[in-house]
Amino acid sequence: MIKEKPIVTIRRGFDRPDPALVDALRGAMTGHVVDSMSGRGALDYRIKPIEVSRSAICGTALTVKAAPGDNMAVNAALDVAKPGDIIVCATDSFVETAVVGDLLLGMMKNVGAGAFVTDGLIRDLIGVRGVGLPVFAMGVTPNSPTGGGTGTVGLPIMIGGVHVSPGDVIVGDEDGVVVVPQAELSQVIETLKEVRALEAEAEAKVKAGQDRSPKFTALQEAGKVLEI
Repeated sequence: MIKEKPIVTIRRGFDRPDPALVDALRGAMTGHVVDSMSGRGALDYRIKPIEVSRSAICGTALTVKAAPGDNMAVNAALDVAKPGDIIVCATDSFVETAVVGDLLLGMMKNVGAGAFVTDGLIRDLIGVRGVGLPVFAMGVTPNSPTGGGTGTVGLPIMIGGVHVSPGDVIVGDEDGVVVVPQAELSQVIETLKEVRALEAEAEAKVKAGQDRSPKFTALQEAGKVLEI
């Protein structure tokens, strides 16, 4: 006889990063964070903030895998979430129905979640604005999800082309969302300092009137540009 499978599988005891390391990335531009990881970590460009005014996020990933068209696992995540957690929900990029609406997002805010990120859709936009929780998604639809499918909470997921493990750090802004693996946090924070310094230097030169690309100028000086 085949044993009936559980509806939701939950892993509660995953390692979380030092809060000081998370705070070190707070306010960082996603582009700078990506540069600090050699161009890696950004989720699919279509995953964008629903409200631009609430797009600056940084926190520990609480991972959720939801069956397409279903949100039972997201409901289960409420029982695991800790203050500041960013609930990251993979739906296999399912866009026929929403995965959450204003009520579930309101409960996330009530448990202290810092944001919600999904490769699916949301609904109830008017109510979502009232909730005030930062939300990143593929878009909005009026179609409702169901609530009886299988899923996981606190296990590794794939979302927006990026592997995310529980305890990784999520950084988001108007440009999108970036995942920083927990094991790389210290290195990324150190590299970020260098990236910011170089960006500040480059910006200062442009503001001072620089009107030619240094990269192209270097090609010219190296004799690698053919003029015809």
